[in-house]
Amino acid sequence: MSLAGRLEDLALSDIFQILSIGKKTGTLILKGSRGNAFVVFKNGLVVRAETDDIDGTIGEELVKAGTIKDTVLNLALEVKKKLPTKSVPEILLDFGAVAPGILDKITRKRIEKIIYKLVVWEDGDFQFELDKISPADTMNLPDAGWEITKGMSPEYLLMEGARVHDEESQMTSLSAGELSGTEEESDRFEWEEDWDLQPPAERRDIISLRSLTQELRFPTSASEITLLILRFASEIFQRGILFMVGDNEMVGLGQFGLEIETPDEKIREIILLYDESNFLKNIINERRSYKGPLEKDSVTETIIFETGGKWPYEAGLFPIIAEERTVALLYCDNIQTGEKFSETEGLEIFIDQAGLALEKSLLQRRIQEFEKRSQQ
Repeated sequence: MSLAGRLEDLALSDIFQILSIGKKTGTLILKGSRGNAFVVFKNGLVVRAETDDIDGTIGEELVKAGTIKDTVLNLALEVKKKLPTKSVPEILLDFGAVAPGILDKITRKRIEKIIYKLVVWEDGDFQFELDKISPADTMNLPDAGWEITKGMSPEYLLMEGARVHDEESQMTSLSAGELSGTEEESDRFEWEEDWDLQPPAERRDIISLRSLTQELRFPTSASEITLLILRFASEIFQRGILFMVGDNEMVGLGQFGLEIETPDEKIREIILLYDESNFLKNIINERRSYKGPLEKDSVTETIIFETGGKWPYEAGLFPIIAEERTVALLYCDNIQTGEKFSETEGLEIFIDQAGLALEKSLLQRRIQEFEKRSQQ
């Protein structure tokens, strides 16, 4: 498999989905105006990542966490000069200065931060080298990091990276608003505080709608749209599954919050004949959202069995409509705590907009295919 190009033409979210769905093993190398980076995949899961577009090294993070002392890190750096092919974490492990479990824990957090950085890269070259999992010799990076024992879901990393980006953007906007507030506004807030009149807390679905709608205006692909839907739903529900809907079957596409072994892989293996469930068939054909008890039949029982076996108190099902038909179905519940659903109007509005964005994406793809055929 050869995969190379520019991030301007193929977004990082699309690259991750290709490698995840294909369960690829190898190294994704990125070189852009913001620096260099690599991400190592094993069977479609991320096991290692490093970039020079981030402050500090994993060794320094271990010192900050109080796991090792400065003197131990300095000794490891001296050893690395003589053994350049070894990473600092590997040297520390050889010293007996740190346990593999601690390295895994620190590295998982570091990988999240690295992917967050890469998500906002707007330019650069990428190349995926199949079966190559030792990129340190080709990358001008301080260290090759540590390979975690259990890989991380690319979809989860993208959603977390985008969520952190949204939160930081909102905090920046809030700070700017506070600095530019007028004296009149200051007086009004003081009056409200005196009378203990505080504005009501804003609903989670409306906050998410405001922050994600801008991203939905200019999606680069259908896969980016589906990731945005999962991100939005994860702000409201504890678990969710996105199914692609065909003429008479549903195929697992993505998930969040599932506490099962290799959830992304398991979801993509699910194929359901929804014609055998009048409950699901009506929701898909009528194209209307549903919130309430999940009716039991062979199809819904399969969904619950494959996702942990515990029947939810209530479930939410939201059809995604494009070209006047249901093309995908979002299933959500709060199985972990049984917490009652909060308001979902914001999510439903967003899903309607996502359907329109999907139509636009499909139309653009058809135009591109037509132009290619015309040029041949």
